[in-house]
Amino acid sequence: MTQTLLWICLLLQVQSVDTPAPPDAALLLKTGADAERRHDLDGAISAFQKAAELAPASSIVFIRLGGAYMNKGDYAAAIPPLKKAVALSPDSPPANQLLGFALLAQGYAAEAIPHFEVAHENGALGIAQLQNGQPAEAVANLQSALTRNPNDPDLLYYLSRAGTALASQSFDKLLSTFPDSARGHQAKGQNYYALNMLPEAMKEYERAVTLRPNLPGLRLELGQVYATASQWEKAEEQFRVEAKLQPGNSEAAYRLGSALLQQGKMQEAASELQRSDTLKPDMPETLYDLGKATTSGDPNTAERAFTQVIELEKQSPLAGQAYLALAGIHRKQGKTELAAQEMQQYRQIESVNHPAVPSRP
Repeated sequence: MTQTLLWICLLLQVQSVDTPAPPDAALLLKTGADAERRHDLDGAISAFQKAAELAPASSIVFIRLGGAYMNKGDYAAAIPPLKKAVALSPDSPPANQLLGFALLAQGYAAEAIPHFEVAHENGALGIAQLQNGQPAEAVANLQSALTRNPNDPDLLYYLSRAGTALASQSFDKLLSTFPDSARGHQAKGQNYYALNMLPEAMKEYERAVTLRPNLPGLRLELGQVYATASQWEKAEEQFRVEAKLQPGNSEAAYRLGSALLQQGKMQEAASELQRSDTLKPDMPETLYDLGKATTSGDPNTAERAFTQVIELEKQSPLAGQAYLALAGIHRKQGKTELAAQEMQQYRQIESVNHPAVPSRP
């Protein structure tokens, strides 16, 4: 107890050696701390208030009083004593941190920001900046906080929101500043595509391609719009140009292979899909389409591809389709027992992913 009282007295005297805190204030501070440990927050607040009257120049007393109010969930009442603590100790990290949290809880995000900066509280600073319309700064601080707490769900949530807000802000600036640029038309195309407004999306992307025909990624996106509309010849044309512009892009090769597959051009489709698999191995969708493209002409390659899909996907619907395709290959090869086992696996996965709806009595 003696050591505790000495520590409290030292904290009480930090602000001014000319006005040492009365011993009674130190005892009240300890009484309040004991009450907090017993979860008697009203008793703690009463003790801290009396201590503040006896030691009005001590920031620690106001920190403890504000902290007790915050523990009680009364953030509005916590703000005045915490402001007093910061006025007494402007560079105090605990005082600034608590005041920042109290202000943020009450919706005063802009006012909370400088206090979190003093306390180096990056996570809360990022949240306050997001609420204050500063998404770029919020992203930087939230990412910094996540390096220390990578599995914090609140930080991950706010970083996601900050990223979305930053993207929206950048999108608005792009459209307001450069509406007729290739990037402006591309952005509008992306927006229309997300809304499933395919004719409008095509128009914007086509305008963008006219302005910058060799812009990486642009034709890939336009091809996907055509593919969604089942305009496979146009999709193939765009994917083919993209694959030529970016021969190391596995997605361009995959998209081209899939478009060729949709048109029954199996041999060329297989070639592009194998190239995509070489560039980026073990992508289930690529392997599945490769299996489909080679089922008739090269069943051994198809079998390996479908087997890899199952190894990667386990019990997903895509794995179920791979089992179904394998069953068809093995049935043609006269491996009826193996085909039956694969059909059983297919049905099992289907029953899990698409359970039958019970009929009405």
